[in-house]
Amino acid sequence: MNRSRSTVYSLNSGMVATSQPLAVNAGLNILRMGGNAADAAVAVAACLNVLEPASSGIGGDCFCLYFDGKDKSIIGLNGSGRYPSASDPLEYLNKLGFDKTIPMNDANSITVPGAAAGYVDTVEKFGSGKLTLLGILTPAIKLAENGFPVSKVSASLWKNSEKELQNSSNGLEVLKDGNAPNEGDIMKFPLLGRCFSLLAEKGKAGFYEGEVATAIVETIAKNGGRMTLNDLKNHSSTIIHPIKISYLDKSLNECPPNGQGITALIALGIIEQLQETGVIRNLSEMEHNGVEYLHVLIESLRLAFADSFHFVTDPTKMSSKVIEKLLSKEYHLKRSKLFSPLKASTDVHFGAPLYCCDTVYLTVVDKEGNACSFINSVFESFGSKIVAKGTGICLQNRGSNFSLNPHSFNVVEPNKRPYHTIIPAIVTDNISKELFASFGVMGGYQQPQGHLQVLLNLLHFNMTAQESVDALRFNINSIDSALVFPKQSSVSLEEGFKLDVVEGLRKLGHNTSVLSGFERKAFGRGQVIVSTLQENGIVLAGGSDFRGDGYAGCT
Repeated sequence: MNRSRSTVYSLNSGMVATSQPLAVNAGLNILRMGGNAADAAVAVAACLNVLEPASSGIGGDCFCLYFDGKDKSIIGLNGSGRYPSASDPLEYLNKLGFDKTIPMNDANSITVPGAAAGYVDTVEKFGSGKLTLLGILTPAIKLAENGFPVSKVSASLWKNSEKELQNSSNGLEVLKDGNAPNEGDIMKFPLLGRCFSLLAEKGKAGFYEGEVATAIVETIAKNGGRMTLNDLKNHSSTIIHPIKISYLDKSLNECPPNGQGITALIALGIIEQLQETGVIRNLSEMEHNGVEYLHVLIESLRLAFADSFHFVTDPTKMSSKVIEKLLSKEYHLKRSKLFSPLKASTDVHFGAPLYCCDTVYLTVVDKEGNACSFINSVFESFGSKIVAKGTGICLQNRGSNFSLNPHSFNVVEPNKRPYHTIIPAIVTDNISKELFASFGVMGGYQQPQGHLQVLLNLLHFNMTAQESVDALRFNINSIDSALVFPKQSSVSLEEGFKLDVVEGLRKLGHNTSVLSGFERKAFGRGQVIVSTLQENGIVLAGGSDFRGDGYAGCT
């Protein structure tokens, strides 16, 4: 196992874990100033927009789950945007055909950015009330205006998109003298800093109305899109209640659709049924990351992806009865009967996701026991690569997640939210109702796969927080396009898996490859904070993925 650092422990204090050290520090300072987990999470998310613009920002979307340490309840926020109201759903269907998706770098892939409203609403609904929005956003504003040294992974992501940004609309606003910055270079984003100042001063109106909104609409129109000022002005976040299933006396809580958290829940339910019916041994008896273990996880996730690709869509268009069915033990038992311990499925009804891992995840637990599991993304690296002129805001391309198939639940429609990949998670104890873990694994379709792998590392193999996110991972990805008609999927394994494991999976019929170097971004970057109640109080244990630049820090 590759492990770059030790688990961070604290007693009766707060903790922050994410992929950028400067963002961790900002969150810790908010906690020290009297802010709670939600306040600190927004401060960290805003800083990540500046520090890692390839992956995150107010031009994208966000989701969060908030655990209240007093009443042990969980509530969340869907901060995803909708498709422009003036869009023509038939345009790309006629142009490309129903088996394609809207191109990633097309202005018509841009949905209304939901993150800015998500920041404001998270502070208003879950925050301590002790800090102003300006105080919470000030660390990000200072980083944007004064500059910061670019870290290693962020520099790699920048370099990977350099040519596209050089040739995109206003892409030079997020480059340094026309080029991607190198590791250690100082970057400044004064335009973006001003946008955060407007958001802090005027609230949501500072982003969804006025000069920022005008810049967004005019830039999109110039590039052939149809977003209007009313689309921005009418945007709203949605307060949500998590969906969950119980497993080994713990409950895994995920955001409901349009997010793909249900994928992790279905896969976990299938694995539970396979064990209960004796089709497989208890996972604890298997070799961790051995052929038998990986085969079970891969096949269960394929089934779960097939379900989520078929059913998941805008929450206003997905029946609660469908969700209840997909989370039922009866349904998991039915799906588990499609599993074969002797061979991989090549059936087209098994899911085959693409992988896209440009997202930021963060988790905060404060000294009162509140936790905020928060995730923010512009989807692909730098989103659509289109930057709203004069703002430094990279506009997401989340509309590419719509299907063009008119018979799909997820078909593109005006004012509709697409199937969404970014998912935060919280795990609670079924008996005490206390927080067990707040965690996530960015990005793209790796996220439910990462959730499943990290959770099972904790529950079945007694790994520490750091070990659970550092353990080698697999990634199911698609040979063909993912969201429309998934075909047989391939399986990527991270460099470090035993050769006999790679060959063993191939013998079962898995199309298996090994990824190394920068390609390892396909396996995501995770963070986790585990909470345990001990004799002297609450002990927090934090881990931050060695695949990223960050760490877990405590107050």
